[in-house]
Amino acid sequence: MADDIVLINVSGRDKPGLMSVLTEILASHNAQLLDIGQAVIHEDLALGILVSVPPEHAGGLVKDTMFEANEVGSTVRISNVTRAEYEAWLKASGQTRYIITLLASGSGSEPLHAISNITRKFDLNIDTVRRLTDRGAAESSQSKLCVEMRVRGEIGDMNALESDFMTAAESLNFDFSVQEDTVFRRNRRLVAFDMDSTLIRQEVIDELARRHGVGDQVVAITEDAMSGRIDFQESFRRRAALLKGMPVSVLEDVAKSVELNEGARRLLRALKHFGYKTAVISGGFQYVGEYLARDLDIDYVYANNLEVQDGVMTGAVSGPIVDAARKAELLRATADREGIALQQTIAIGDGANDLPMLTSAGLGVAFHAKRVVKESAQHAISNFGLDAVLYLIGFSDRDIDQAISASE
Repeated sequence: MADDIVLINVSGRDKPGLMSVLTEILASHNAQLLDIGQAVIHEDLALGILVSVPPEHAGGLVKDTMFEANEVGSTVRISNVTRAEYEAWLKASGQTRYIITLLASGSGSEPLHAISNITRKFDLNIDTVRRLTDRGAAESSQSKLCVEMRVRGEIGDMNALESDFMTAAESLNFDFSVQEDTVFRRNRRLVAFDMDSTLIRQEVIDELARRHGVGDQVVAITEDAMSGRIDFQESFRRRAALLKGMPVSVLEDVAKSVELNEGARRLLRALKHFGYKTAVISGGFQYVGEYLARDLDIDYVYANNLEVQDGVMTGAVSGPIVDAARKAELLRATADREGIALQQTIAIGDGANDLPMLTSAGLGVAFHAKRVVKESAQHAISNFGLDAVLYLIGFSDRDIDQAISASE
């Protein structure tokens, strides 16, 4: 005779020892554990246990569980699961799984409602929800909420799903990410950054041009390049030529004055503690990248070199230009050098020339980027600092704080 399949749901105040009591009952009645899940919200417990149990033990299992739950003041609901229902559950559990990460300011209730409505529209089942940010004061209106939702289902049109998410995100000012829940998602090992307007606030070449009196001309060329209207190599050579005659000491001064984007230092310190390799892959200047690498303990720097003679820039470029295609090549080469699969890489950038690198990486993140870049990169952070990337990897505030403390 086939075993009975029984679902036990326990709710109430969480108390030490409850799991020990319940598992002792299961063992005494020869129950086989099929599934288990537990969550505690503000000391309230929700516990589900699915077991198969010999028919001659089923009555005793129900009786003992009800008695012990009543003794500790918990509510218990026990139901039988048919073999057909169990087989259907098994089939559904084999569906593709995804991780949806939501980052929102304030209450977070409207963004969470929007996300859950869209998952329902695409027939995605939410299996678990985990908060990654620390719990803030109840009365705070400046709180930050990040939750990670594990969902399952077959998405027929990923572009349509992400389009719906993006529309909601732009309306309600939240960030999101949708990633397939694979072994690579949980084992990223290399993070590559664009530099100008990503790792740092400034566009260095614009700052140099301003000091050299050609700011307006260079800014116009930069805007065309970042928006994808002109070829990056052409734009870089044109901008470099405008710097002819500038003392190299100005480049040194600018390097010392650049400001990191919000969250950059926290992100890099945490990544270093967790053992990640890091790289700057930039269409900017090697000198500035190396200055940042010394300050932030970055492992690799790939950028452009301006030709200098007698301490003065000639307006020419030395060596190959790091353009969009070169960025993607350098990401792959660095991953190969470290023995890391490309799916284990993360790339972060803001401009059109970053897109090949972002789409090549296992996780490509558009940081405070234009819409065309966000749409192509598929993952975007527009309302938070760089350290929000750690949430996309799956780290909680507690994980991050422990890493920062350990590195001090």
